[in-house]
Amino acid sequence: MSHISPILWQFLVKWMTSFPLFPPEASKVAPEMDALFFFMVLVSLVGLTLVVLLVTSFSILYSKERHPVAVQVEGSTLLEATWTIIPLGLFLVMFVWGSIIYFRVYTPPANSMNIYVVGKQWMWKAEHPGGQHEINSLHVPTGRAVQLTLISQDVFHSFSIPAFRVKREAIPGRYTTVWFEPTVPGTYHLFCTQYCGTNHSAMIGEVVVMTPDDYKKWLDESTSGTSLAQNGERLFASLSCNACHNASAGARGPNLANIYGSKLTLSNGGTVTADDAYLRESILNPSQHVTEGYAPIMPTYQGQVSEEGVISLVEFIKNLNSDYRIQQTLNTTDLLPESEASPNRPAAPAATGPAKQGMVKQ
Repeated sequence: MSHISPILWQFLVKWMTSFPLFPPEASKVAPEMDALFFFMVLVSLVGLTLVVLLVTSFSILYSKERHPVAVQVEGSTLLEATWTIIPLGLFLVMFVWGSIIYFRVYTPPANSMNIYVVGKQWMWKAEHPGGQHEINSLHVPTGRAVQLTLISQDVFHSFSIPAFRVKREAIPGRYTTVWFEPTVPGTYHLFCTQYCGTNHSAMIGEVVVMTPDDYKKWLDESTSGTSLAQNGERLFASLSCNACHNASAGARGPNLANIYGSKLTLSNGGTVTADDAYLRESILNPSQHVTEGYAPIMPTYQGQVSEEGVISLVEFIKNLNSDYRIQQTLNTTDLLPESEASPNRPAAPAATGPAKQGMVKQ
């Protein structure tokens, strides 16, 4: 490279290393995404080369100098079928290949670790089940499928991790999910790729991929002392949800123990699966999903509970495996901090029935 200026050469080397044209492959699905992408680029380049060659050749072979008098050229069924069938086959290959990857990315494994992510102008807030909270940062372990449950608190956002080849919209009022399995420890960029206001460019962060041992150590050092389910239990009591959902014979609301994942029959005769979205909707818009056998008397908590609070309630109900914890929450003053436990609060009815063993799974 003696003919290139040393200063220019150093600039080119620094530019190529500091501004990579392609992000690293740091997740299990990244190589599959890249393979499809490069296949599409290859097909496009071959098609572009073929078209340029044909246009150039025909421009020379059928120029006015060579053919001063125009000659009628008859069509060829074989030729027309060839240039129709071959591109169609290539497009179908891309479609099927892309569909397989799409359904893999948006169908989380059953044993994946779930992390809630709330988007708001202009930050990302991650909520771990163990109670760890992060702002514009996300810690995850290698070799473990991680599911992100996304929602926006204000406008549309888009959660993007280029190194993992995943991107998913965070939509107000609705949960969306995406998953990945990190493979290479390191720190990677996190972006919002949907314009969301004046400070959209500042809505960035980092994803820290750690070894399982380091991640466990980080969880132990970053815990807030209470899990999302425990926070949800306290909120459940403070909102007096246990006044109706108490599993007693005359309860005015359905029993919530083991309700998550079950099939419910609604008052309109329809059925619904009690997943995260259903639980959230039932908290904020209870009249839309009234369980069969119960009156539509539950008030809405829209505007009274934040997205983080709804997430905690959902996590509490998801992990509720018996009505024992609900009976315990009837004594709300034991669960609330002293500042919230008012002496003027009416006493909750005492728990009835056998205090059978049960707990919220952590």
